[in-house]
Amino acid sequence: MNDPLKPADFHILLALLDRDRHGYEIMKEVERESRSTVRLEVGTLYRILARLLEEGLLQEAGGDGRRRNYRLTPLGRRVVRSEAQRLAGLVDRLRARKLLPHGEV
Repeated sequence: MNDPLKPADFHILLALLDRDRHGYEIMKEVERESRSTVRLEVGTLYRILARLLEEGLLQEAGGDGRRRNYRLTPLGRRVVRSEAQRLAGLVDRLRARKLLPHGEV
């Protein structure tokens, strides 16, 4: 996968980087991590989760009967790392063009 990730996809993958989470936890973590710039409606979240499962970036990780937990697959980890590197390169180019001062993101 070489194409840039959609922002919501990237934030969902980031939310799952450190631990398994269920849908509501993912939604709240995305909102927190993005400083409320990315807000996911329930229907949108579950459509994205279904697609990420289909693409092999996520897998189901059990649950408590009421909730399904999700986790990154090894492919999902590679994809989120690749996107982070792409974004870091973009920030470097913006700094080189003096559009962002060093130390500011």
